[in-house]
Amino acid sequence: MKAMTYDRYGDPDVLQLTDQPMPRVGPGEVRIEVHSAAVNPVDWKLMAGMLDGLMLPLFPVIPGWDVAGVVESVGPDTPEFEPGDKVLAYARKDFVHGGTFCEYVTLAARAVARKPDAVDWDQAAGLPLAGLTAYQLLTRLGLRQGETVLIHNAAGGVGVLGAQIARNLGARVIGTASEKNHDFLRSLDVEPVDYRGDVAQQVRSLAPEGVELVADFIGGVLETTRAVLKAGGRHGSIVDDSVQQAGGLYLWVRPDGEALQVLADMAAQGRLDVPIARTYELERLADAFRENQTGHVRGKLIVHVKR
Repeated sequence: MKAMTYDRYGDPDVLQLTDQPMPRVGPGEVRIEVHSAAVNPVDWKLMAGMLDGLMLPLFPVIPGWDVAGVVESVGPDTPEFEPGDKVLAYARKDFVHGGTFCEYVTLAARAVARKPDAVDWDQAAGLPLAGLTAYQLLTRLGLRQGETVLIHNAAGGVGVLGAQIARNLGARVIGTASEKNHDFLRSLDVEPVDYRGDVAQQVRSLAPEGVELVADFIGGVLETTRAVLKAGGRHGSIVDDSVQQAGGLYLWVRPDGEALQVLADMAAQGRLDVPIARTYELERLADAFRENQTGHVRGKLIVHVKR
């Protein structure tokens, strides 16, 4: 099968279009014919060796953790799916090797959700990692209906989904972003504040008593979080593990097909939009990585695999 791979750590120039063996399908697994896959910062960070102490690479690596496609075959003891099912998944495994920027990927069925017809391939591919990250942080922090939540980096890849998910869970949402993204956040029923100004003061002007929950999707904002959090409030981060010393939750997202199904159904009902910035063909993955590295992309970068 065709796959984008790298055989050593490095920058996007190490990526090559290669032929790789078709992945085997074990018990409890499905093999997915990939339609679309999404780029996430973790993809190029892994490729650069920045997470070498955390995850084991088996070269050559096929990068990619987001996928939408069609079940091509199933292994023994996999009653949940059958060939022809349209699916999406957060495809992280216990080691870095067989990712999603390729024609076929094999995954445990427990990580897979069904793609609703109302959700297109690109939105389905862009939802899993970012959506699950936001959903798991908010739900593990126990976000309740009627609470006020501050989302740091609410216009970012994870934050924009987190803001919408929080609204769907019945929360009032305040979100930090650059001024150019304020109208965009207002369109999502999010109250924007400018991250370049005094965020704590701006938040207190909107919520004088403070907020019940803070979700950090950018890092380096613990002091601000403490300044706006109500007594007994909860906070967490997906970036800054120092929040643990301040009574917060540090989260690394897990694959979870059931939770992903909740998000996919939310998107199908028109309650969760996955912004798409741009699409690339498989052989242009290096260009997609370079664009993602700029940190100035609003929306997901999607790679088309099946033509």
